[in-house]
Amino acid sequence: MINTEERRGFFRIDDQVNLSYRKIDEKQVTEPHHVPDNILNSCSLSTALEVVSQDSAILLRRLEKILPDVTDYLRLIDAKIDLLTQAILMQGHQFKENDTRNVNISASGMAFNCEQIFTEGDYLEIKMLLVSTMSVIVTYAKVVSCKNSKANDSQLPYLVRVSFTNMKDEDQELLIQYVVKKQMQQIREKQ
Repeated sequence: MINTEERRGFFRIDDQVNLSYRKIDEKQVTEPHHVPDNILNSCSLSTALEVVSQDSAILLRRLEKILPDVTDYLRLIDAKIDLLTQAILMQGHQFKENDTRNVNISASGMAFNCEQIFTEGDYLEIKMLLVSTMSVIVTYAKVVSCKNSKANDSQLPYLVRVSFTNMKDEDQELLIQYVVKKQMQQIREKQ
């Protein structure tokens, strides 16, 4: 018989993300559109740019064989766009360097140390910046558990585990791809 805690729908990794969260009322979670679908919303912007980057990478590989100088130039423009996006996302969500935390994350939830205790069933609004890709995800999460942390960290004495709720499909797909890439990177580093 398989233990239900061992069965997980998504891979989990240990990583560092820039994280902010706040407790919210359950009514906010059940409202139909908790995060606007406007493409210029910074959450959607980072997701949309990631999709466009994946599509353009295919075209760049084809173009590289024919016009390598043009391809190099387009990659430089892409790098400029990435820098501008990072600046916009950092300003838009007011992420701070000291908000970076170690987390255990998957596409369905995460665990992280925090300064306050939560009750099982509480809801949180979570904003996270995936530092290595500069992607922003804004979602709701339900607290699964909150216990004293074994890390003996006086500033972050509690370990909270949350399950993501009402996450946009695009953001969940971005998170899945992020976790898989990070997992592959961690495997390569171990070898």
